[in-house]
Amino acid sequence: MLRPAIQVLTEELKKKVISEAKEILAEIGAFIENQEALELLKENDAEIDIEKHRVKFPPDLIEKALSTAPSIIPLFDREGKKVCDLTKENICFDPGSAALTVLDYQTGEIRSAVTRDYVEFTKIVEQLEYIKAQSTAIICSDVPKELSDKYRLFLSLIFSSKPIVTGTFLKTNFAAMKKMLVAIRGSEKELKQKPLAIFDACPSPPLKWSDLTCQSIIDAAKAGIPSEFVSMPMTGANAPVTILGAIVQHTAETLAGLVITQLVSPSAPLIWGGSPAAFDMRKGTTPMGSIDTMILDLGYVEIGKFLNIPTHAYLGMSDTKILDMQAGFETGMGALLAGIKGVNMISGAGMLNFETTQSIQKVVIDNELCGMIYRFVEGIQQRDEPIAKHLLAEFDEQTTHLLAHDHTLKWFRKDHYLPSKLIDRGTNDEWIALGRKTIAQRATDKVNQLLKSYSRVELAKDSMQELVAALDYPALSLNKILE
Repeated sequence: MLRPAIQVLTEELKKKVISEAKEILAEIGAFIENQEALELLKENDAEIDIEKHRVKFPPDLIEKALSTAPSIIPLFDREGKKVCDLTKENICFDPGSAALTVLDYQTGEIRSAVTRDYVEFTKIVEQLEYIKAQSTAIICSDVPKELSDKYRLFLSLIFSSKPIVTGTFLKTNFAAMKKMLVAIRGSEKELKQKPLAIFDACPSPPLKWSDLTCQSIIDAAKAGIPSEFVSMPMTGANAPVTILGAIVQHTAETLAGLVITQLVSPSAPLIWGGSPAAFDMRKGTTPMGSIDTMILDLGYVEIGKFLNIPTHAYLGMSDTKILDMQAGFETGMGALLAGIKGVNMISGAGMLNFETTQSIQKVVIDNELCGMIYRFVEGIQQRDEPIAKHLLAEFDEQTTHLLAHDHTLKWFRKDHYLPSKLIDRGTNDEWIALGRKTIAQRATDKVNQLLKSYSRVELAKDSMQELVAALDYPALSLNKILE
C-alpha cells in the first residue's frame, strides 16, 4: 500500500537547517534562565555567561543528546490500555489547548471560560472516536490562577479515560500534577512505563528557555513523563521573516531543550513540536490558519522526522470567530496536511480565534474531519485478485447494478469512510424536511446528545482522595462538579 505523502524541504535543505541551528547554538547560544539547567550544562562543558544566562552548546554535546533521544513514545489511557505509538507516520489527534475563551454553543457569543465549560468539553471529547487524546483545552476563569494548571488536569482525570496533553503555569505545580498521575497509575514506575500525559513546554522566542519551561522539562525528564516542545517563532516579529529562517530558529530552540532533557536523563521522552505563525504585518496578528503557517509547520516537522524524533504540530485550527466557511477551509486544509505529513500528535481540534477560543461545536465537527483523514492516509488498497474483471463480467440485461452483491456488502464499509449524520449527504428534500439546519446547528444537536449519553467511570475511592489532596483547593465543591 502506498501512503499519501508530502514534502516541503529537500534532503539538502534539512541538513543545512540542522547544521546552521547547531552553529547558532555553538556560536551565539541560547538564553537559559533556570539555575538547575545552567549547572547541568556547565558540568557538561557548555560555555556559560552567568550574568546574561547565555549558554553556548558544544556540537558534540548536541550530537550526544540526539543519539539518546527516543524515536517512539507510547501513550496509554487511564486504564492502562495503549492508545497509540507516537512514531514514524502514525497520527493522533487532540484538541487545541489553553483557550482563554469559549464560543458558547447556546448563545453564539465568545466569553470567558468556566468550570462547566471545561467539564462539558471533556465529556464530549471522551466520546469522540477519532480524537484519541484529551488536552487541558480551556483555562477556567472561576478558579484562582495559581491553581489553574493542576485544576484542569484534575478535571480531565475525573471525567476522561483518554491520555492528556497538559502543561504547567507555575514551577511549583508540577509535583502536584505528577502526584495526580501517579494516583491514577498506582506508582511512579507504572507511570513511566505507561505514560498517561504529555507536558507542553514553550520556549520564548528568540532562543530563550525560561525558568518555568526549563523546570518543566527537567521535572518531566526525571519522572519519565514526555515533554512536548512547542517552539513559537513568529516570522518577521521575533524570528526571521522568511519561513526557512524561522525553521532554523525553531530547530535551534528545540535542540537546546532536547540537550537539557537528555542531560537530566538519557532517553527521556520528548516530542519535536511547535506552534509558530506567519505574522500578519497588516493586522499584527498570528494567523494559525494561514497557508504560510501551515508550510512552516510542515517544514519544522520534517526536521524532527529527519532526526527520528516524534513530532507535533498545531494544525487544523481557524482564525475566524464563528463556524463559517473560513473555519471549514482553514481547519480542513491544516488537518489534512498534518495527516498526510504524518505529524504524530496533531493538536488544534475545536480551536478558533488565533488559538484563544475553544468551540465545543467545532470539536464535534472536527472529529468527523479526523475520521476522514484517518481514512485518507490509509490510501488505496487492493481487495481482490483480479481487481474488478470478475465483477464486471456479471453485468448483463438482468444484472445492471451491484448494490446487493456479496462483494459490495463485504467491502463498502471497509473501503469507504461513512460519516455520521452530522455531515450532510442527503437530498435537498431531506434537508428541508429535517429543518434546513446548518452544520453548526447539527453540531449543537450532537453536543446535547453526547452530554445526555455521557456516563462517568468512577475512580477508586483512594485515587479520588489522592487527586483532591494533590489539588489542595479548600474551596473545591466536588459534589457540585460531579453533578
